[in-house]
Amino acid sequence: MAALALAQFGVKHVAKGIGRLSQEVIESGSGSYVTMTSGRKYLDFTCGIAVANLGHCHPAVTKAAQSQVGKLVHGQINIAFQKPYLELIQSLLPLMPHPTLDTFFFWNSGAEAVEAAVKLARHATKKQNIIVMQGSYHGRTFATMNMTRSKTIYGEGYAPLMPGVFSVPFPYCAQCPISHSTAHKYNFQNCCMDPLTQLELLLKRETAPTDTAAIFIEPVLGEGGYVPPPAPYLAAVRDLCDRNNILLVADEVQSGFGRTGKMFAVEHWGVRPDILVMAKGIANGFPLSGIVSRKELMDMQKPGSMGGTYAGNAVSCAAGVAVAKAFQDERILENVNARGAELLSLLKSLKSNPQTGRIIHDVRGLGLMLALECKPGGNYASKIQKKCMEKGLLVLTTSIYDTLRFIPPLNISRGDLERGGGIVREAVEEVARGVEGGEMGMRG
Repeated sequence: MAALALAQFGVKHVAKGIGRLSQEVIESGSGSYVTMTSGRKYLDFTCGIAVANLGHCHPAVTKAAQSQVGKLVHGQINIAFQKPYLELIQSLLPLMPHPTLDTFFFWNSGAEAVEAAVKLARHATKKQNIIVMQGSYHGRTFATMNMTRSKTIYGEGYAPLMPGVFSVPFPYCAQCPISHSTAHKYNFQNCCMDPLTQLELLLKRETAPTDTAAIFIEPVLGEGGYVPPPAPYLAAVRDLCDRNNILLVADEVQSGFGRTGKMFAVEHWGVRPDILVMAKGIANGFPLSGIVSRKELMDMQKPGSMGGTYAGNAVSCAAGVAVAKAFQDERILENVNARGAELLSLLKSLKSNPQTGRIIHDVRGLGLMLALECKPGGNYASKIQKKCMEKGLLVLTTSIYDTLRFIPPLNISRGDLERGGGIVREAVEEVARGVEGGEMGMRG
């Protein structure tokens, strides 16, 4: 079927509820690039939304999966142990951000892993309520729809949703009303910590600590805009949880596996989660997710209460073992920090430039999880995204604010990063040139 006809077939027969960046059809991927059936090749700064973290079809991961397919494809975990599942645990244990995180359960998708964390938290504490952050994304399943607070689209029209979920502000300093009202006296380096005050008030007004099982938090907001918290925040939340017998759950589905320059983002602040949720980069594109917690909590669940037909698929686990090994063998984190510093420097230079900076509100992020937030009213992020695509670069927008997110492969070469960064610079410059001075003046 010709490329155009195949795309039209997809428009006709694929569920309309799936949004997509392009109507093209991906034929193949290799390293930092994807090639469409049309023959067009793109530099990929999306990584399948932070999934193919080691680039498309990483040779070692591909080889491990191919080898496993010839041995065992489906070793159902409720029937017996299977070797790749246990080998993956052996590979991950040394990478955990705290030694108490020693007992694992693998599933298929990030949302399923979040639900597994909800089950564990409620069962272990014998409490119902869950607190999440405004701007957070935890999934689109029935339970996680009400935990996701990044956009209303994910839960609109599906009520009633899972009860017992409460939300508080995340410390999003670039959009903080207190910072704005005090002429930025308070900022990322000097946070007012009002979100912590709001969390303490929530526990007094709406969900008592005796009714609250867990606080779920993305250490770096994902869909909410790639927002890292100010330095004191996560440690203060950890202390609040300890004082009130509440579990702290770190949702590292997007920020985990090296994306921020640490294996897991919580390591930037030295905070110990009670439950860690992981997916996306764990197997570089093979469906796999999981939770890890301390044995005393996990052992409270009765045999049979957890499981799933495809949970911890053998081929996916074999790929996960290869991913963990690649991080060590290829010094991936070193590359993340080097390339991340280069890309962040480029984005900051665009913000500081009088011509391009007039459409940029904020630049932020850690490692290769970076964001450029545009000033409101001009739909600039989508315009920049469109120009990037025209020039051969795939990037994604995110957040209710006008924001671009950059998630290139963690092992991207310096040359490919420079090429992609050059395209971003050109796109921002072209969009900024297209803005009339009077129009910007009217927006203040």
